[in-house]
Formats: sequence, structure tokens, C-alpha cells
Amino acid sequence: MRTVMIISDATGETAERMVRAATLQFTETPVNVRTYSRVRLESECEKLLEKAAELKALVVFTVVNAEERDLIARLVERYNVEAVDLIGALIGKLASFLGATPAGVPGLLHTITEDYFRRIEAVEFAVKNDDGAEPRNLPKADLVLVGISRTSKTPLSTYLAQRGLKVANVPLVLGIDPPEELSAVDERKVFGLIIQPDTLARIRQARLKHLGMPTETSYGERSHIENEIAYSREIFRKHPNWPVIDVTSRAIEETAADILRIYQERMA
Repeated sequence: MRTVMIISDATGETAERMVRAATLQFTETPVNVRTYSRVRLESECEKLLEKAAELKALVVFTVVNAEERDLIARLVERYNVEAVDLIGALIGKLASFLGATPAGVPGLLHTITEDYFRRIEAVEFAVKNDDGAEPRNLPKADLVLVGISRTSKTPLSTYLAQRGLKVANVPLVLGIDPPEELSAVDERKVFGLIIQPDTLARIRQARLKHLGMPTETSYGERSHIENEIAYSREIFRKHPNWPVIDVTSRAIEETAADILRIYQERMA
């Protein structure tokens, strides 16, 4: 088993996530990832580099202070260790590009990228829980969108996930009760989506044509669509605390803004 040692002057979490993500590309070679956080003393660096040499490890370091990066570079050369400076080259290039001197404050990278990874996790959650795929995860969601087919549930889920919210959506199917797990969700987090029948009929007819399917199926028929909408309204009436948003002829961004506003007011 090969070893990768991560040396960071902050938590090292960002570097570890990046390294582990990269090692997923090498499934046949086991890798032992060791993280050493808040390393800021010369004596600590030297001990770690000496250990890396003994283990024949790859050293990945994220150190924002230029003097400390230079120290590690000298130690890497002394102990003949393979190393990757994960942030130094980028900081140097930005300093040149911006014509400014970096602050060299440890921990700022972690603060910035934590938000990034939170958004990535939210998008992954939305994908895994699209169209009622994992009802057991509904109580874990920050937001749950409920509506019949083609009421913008999926694009809204993705858009809101990019704001860092874990969003699941549940399809309402005529004559079928919603999943039991939906009743376990805080009602402040559930939003119903509705649409006018004429608009939905046009959307579904276009969808059927795109898929090469006959347009006279019940999915695209006005009478069936009206029955579906009536059924969804019946469900919404049973849950008066669910805000119901009409998505007819509205941009995703506009609908998402309304949902976010109501959600933030309710969760304040």
C-alpha cells in the first residue's frame, strides 16, 4: 500500500477531500491517506518529511505562508521526497495577475472551499433524491418540492441545490398516495408546485414529440391533465401549511427566489 501524507497549516480537510477524490481514479491501487493539520513549526515539518522519506510517501501540502512553503521545499529536496504544492503555484499566479501581496493567513482556504463542498453535497443530494427516488431521505432534506409531472420539480431542485440547500422532490401521481415518509418532514420545508392546464398540456405535448411518442396518450390529454391538477390540489388542501407556488410561465430563477424567500422567513 502506498502512502500520501497531507501537510496543512490549517485543518487539511480541503486537501484531504481533493486527494481522496483523485485517488478514486486508481481503484486497483490501495492508498493510505494521512493528514497532519495545523503544522506551523520547523521542527514539526522536519519530522514529517523525515517520516515521509522512510515511508516513501507522496507529500501533498497546503501552506499559505511563503516562508513556510520555502521551508517545506528545502526539506523535500533534502529528504528526496516526492511532493505536490497544492496551493503555492495558484497563490503565486494570482499575486502576479492581481498585482497584490497575499495575506498568508492560514485557514482562509478552508473557509472558502467549505461553502463550495457544501454546494457539491447539496447537488449530489438533489440528484439522488430526484423524482421520489429515495423516500427514506425526505426527512434529511432542507426543502421538499411536491407536484405532478412537468411542474419544474427537477430544474428547481438543481437550482436550489446550487445555493447549498439539500432538495428532494416528490411526484404526485393520480390515484397514488404520496410516500408515507413525506408526513415525517417539517411542514415548513415542503412546497407544492402547481401549473395551469393549458400550459402543462403544451409542455407535455412537446415532450412527447421530443421522445417520439404518440401525442394522443393520456399524459398529454387536457382532460387527464385537469384530473391530475385537481388531485394535486386535493393533496395540497390536506396540507394547508404547505405554500403552493404557481410555476406557470415563470422562469426557474423567479420561482426559486419566491421559494427561498418564504423558506428563509419560515426558518428564521
